[in-house]
Amino acid sequence: MPLGLIALALGAFGIGLTEFVIMGLLPEVAADFAVTETAAGWLISGYALSVVIGALLLTAATTRLPRKPVLLALIVLFIIGNALTALAPDYGLAMVGRIIAALTHGAFFGIGSVLAASLVPAAKKAGAIAIMFTGLTAANVLGVPFGTFLGQQFGWRATFWAIAIIGVVAFAGIALLVPATHDIAPTRLRDELGAFRSSQVWFSLTVTVLAYGGMFGAFTYIAYTLTEVSGFASGMVPWLLVLFGLGLFLGNWAGGKAADRSIDATLIVFIAALVVVLAGFALVASNGPATTVALFLMGGFGFGTVPGLQSRVMGYASSAPTLASGANIGAFNVGNALGAWAGGVGIAAGLGYTSPIWIGAGITALALVVMIAAATLARHGSARPDTAGTGAPTATNPIPVAAR
Repeated sequence: MPLGLIALALGAFGIGLTEFVIMGLLPEVAADFAVTETAAGWLISGYALSVVIGALLLTAATTRLPRKPVLLALIVLFIIGNALTALAPDYGLAMVGRIIAALTHGAFFGIGSVLAASLVPAAKKAGAIAIMFTGLTAANVLGVPFGTFLGQQFGWRATFWAIAIIGVVAFAGIALLVPATHDIAPTRLRDELGAFRSSQVWFSLTVTVLAYGGMFGAFTYIAYTLTEVSGFASGMVPWLLVLFGLGLFLGNWAGGKAADRSIDATLIVFIAALVVVLAGFALVASNGPATTVALFLMGGFGFGTVPGLQSRVMGYASSAPTLASGANIGAFNVGNALGAWAGGVGIAAGLGYTSPIWIGAGITALALVVMIAAATLARHGSARPDTAGTGAPTATNPIPVAAR
């Protein structure tokens, strides 16, 4: 395995930690800035919205530049954003720091995915992307619990200083371990925008929004489900989320391996399984042991779609994949917002704390329908990737199998 992938994964770990760790530190942040927890929550929402903007604008603005220097510049902005958050004397400046860090998120994963795929043979591209996204799953499994503990023991600012230090280490790793010889030639913005003429790119983005939105709709309110429906004590929730994170980790690995053999078939199987798991979870949510199994499987099948979804977008935009790759990262965050909103509607309507899971299952079922339609059209040659040999479907091999 190329060492550059480890460096990219470390950068992904830091960025994932930035996004998620503040969820466990909101009371401390709110108290420090003398704002309500609702206002503090905008440090999460503002981050998510900024990810979508950065994924499109920063990626588009850097299409003519070599990938590796751009990635290093993004890491520098990431370090600055987190340092500014740690130093912020008031809520407003903390929000500015969060926005700066968030703007790098989508572009980092979009450009990083393209760079990671360039480090390995065509038949291993999805696996390489999965290795990079392992950093994001590790942020959920290990980073968030320890980051929350650090912030509770030494103040929330200590956590963001630690994240900034991780950024420095990631910068050094990418600078030293990602070979410039593997960097991809820059493309024109017109070429990058041209990738969106492919209907399959739009199909892929839609599946990303719906599949990830379905899982996130269920996950956003999972603490209420676990305590109010399943009967777990609130002190058990962090440990149960670690179990969910382990599912993310294993699902990401398995999804990457499977997608290297057959992208469309993998996505159909994993999304269908996620629908079943979510519906089953809603039915057994009052049973503690069954809930723990369902939570693990939800993470596994939910995040197992990520390498395939990212690879599919890149494959159908293979002549100019960077902006499409960044747009797909934005689509993940649109899915987050959609799922959280839809789940909240169910709770507000008085449907109970299992309603977000049922709603998530419904949204994911829509993703399955769109994915089957996209795969069917691709199989009949109505939409083709720009070039063959990228690990994406081709005219003669609509569902690719890795070379053995």
